[in-house]
Amino acid sequence: MSNAVGPDPGAAAPSAATRRIDVEALARVEGEGALHVRIVGDTLEHVALRIYEPPRLFEGFLRGRHYTEPPDITARICGICPVAYQMSACHALEAACGVTVDGALRELRRLLYCGEWIESHALHVYMLHAPDFLGYPSGIHLAQDHRETVELGLRLKKVGNDVMVVLGGREIHPINVRLGGFYRLPRLSELRALREPLLRAREDALATVKWVAGFDFPDVEADRVFVSLSHPSEYPLNEGRLVSSRGLDVPVSAFEDHIREEHVAHSTALHATVDGEPYMVGPMARYALNFDKLSPLAQEAAREAGLGPVVRNPFQSIVVRAVETVYACDEALRILDAYEPPDHAFVEVPPRAGRGHACTEAPRGTLYHRYTINAAGMVLDARIVPPTAQSQAVIEEDVRDVVRGHLDVPTDQLQHLCEQAVRNHDPCISCATHFLKLEVERR
Repeated sequence: MSNAVGPDPGAAAPSAATRRIDVEALARVEGEGALHVRIVGDTLEHVALRIYEPPRLFEGFLRGRHYTEPPDITARICGICPVAYQMSACHALEAACGVTVDGALRELRRLLYCGEWIESHALHVYMLHAPDFLGYPSGIHLAQDHRETVELGLRLKKVGNDVMVVLGGREIHPINVRLGGFYRLPRLSELRALREPLLRAREDALATVKWVAGFDFPDVEADRVFVSLSHPSEYPLNEGRLVSSRGLDVPVSAFEDHIREEHVAHSTALHATVDGEPYMVGPMARYALNFDKLSPLAQEAAREAGLGPVVRNPFQSIVVRAVETVYACDEALRILDAYEPPDHAFVEVPPRAGRGHACTEAPRGTLYHRYTINAAGMVLDARIVPPTAQSQAVIEEDVRDVVRGHLDVPTDQLQHLCEQAVRNHDPCISCATHFLKLEVERR
């Protein structure tokens, strides 16, 4: 059965002046879907990000599972950000059981998350996003002319993968994470072996910031509502309160009081709003709401790249991601240098009847998990709100802004800008339930 999505059924019949763009699959994002744009004269009439893959139903088949299983099951939602799903699941279930993991185990979890940020951000910057700015259709084509540059990106990504192997047991879908900590603690020799590669990675990340800061960016200024976690003493990864640029500041247990999801006709993923407004999660939101928590080196790199403490041009998200990569390398080194092995690989998390909530910061933004379990440890209910699902409405707003600002450009250029406007968000459509074909009609 075909997954093809046709034009908007409300569109009038095309005229001789109609220009139409069909992109059967948007490259350099995860998942499948469609984007339909309709322009009448000089007026943008319709934009819809159409996600049409079937639902993945993870929340449904988590019900009835033992409370120790969600960290491993939800990790399979994404091959690029499995740690985010594991960490959110662990924190939510530990909250339901009344257990807090702190000390060295908390630091090791943070180190594992740094590895995921490094590998995910490097993949996006070098292989998925940079080709847009340099006129290449893919990272493979970019490598033909800029081999050393792409090799630097792959070297950077490998260091993130190596951190995930040492802490998580393997690069994709880690198997060493459990409630309360880890099944096995890394040996000191394994952790020490990461230090020199991370030092080199930090230099590569700094070079990445300088490289991407030199790209030509479309002149776009978007006043978006930013949402992320915020922690009193650290740049957010695993913990914090839910905050926004509109003044929201609540515990993550209040997530569903402010974040509302609804079905829209053109998407199999839900559209989210915060207190009734579309909002953005991810690097630009984290950066704007937590700039003062970045390490001094990351702040300096941002300033040298010409960034202020708030960035509103979504095309500059690639620079913000590079700055976060510097931070992740810096933070990983801090954790390694201060590490003292804990007495045990995990703390006990005995089951009890309750409900637990958690948000962590996936590379693409805030990820929410909520679980209800009974006294025997059976999952009665689960809810997962991935970052890309939260940003869908803002992605559509970005496409609208791009089209309105470039109505006079040739169709092929407009197509490229629309695709790039989506890729600015590094969408993981597979997590959200899924992405992209582009159609533009002009009459």
